Amino acid sequence: MSTSSTTIPPCSLEFALRLEGFAVHASADGADLLAGRPPGGWGCLVVDYNLQLGNGLDLIARLRSRGILWPAILMTTAPAAALRERAADAGILIVEKPLLGDALPDAIRRSFGG
Repeated sequence: MSTSSTTIPPCSLEFALRLEGFAVHASADGADLLAGRPPGGWGCLVVDYNLQLGNGLDLIARLRSRGILWPAILMTTAPAAALRERAADAGILIVEKPLLGDALPDAIRRSFGG
């Protein structure tokens, strides 16, 4: 996740998702997922668009190329039409920041077919 002022600190997002009943593995930039073995089981990637070393769409593409084919949700503020189109073409759902209400937990549940 980005350290910009528009991004929820990872610990706050982790806490909120855990309260919703989700098991959470947080990563500042996804490097641990790229460097290690792909995680087993099933999950959902929740990725901020603004990362320190690139953007969330590129990170998701790199993870998918390594066999992590989980559903993905991209968090961003005021996405341009081109970004929306690129995300849609990749099957990535966008949840806009600031995060309001249950938008993110609901999106995660939908990604699991719930």
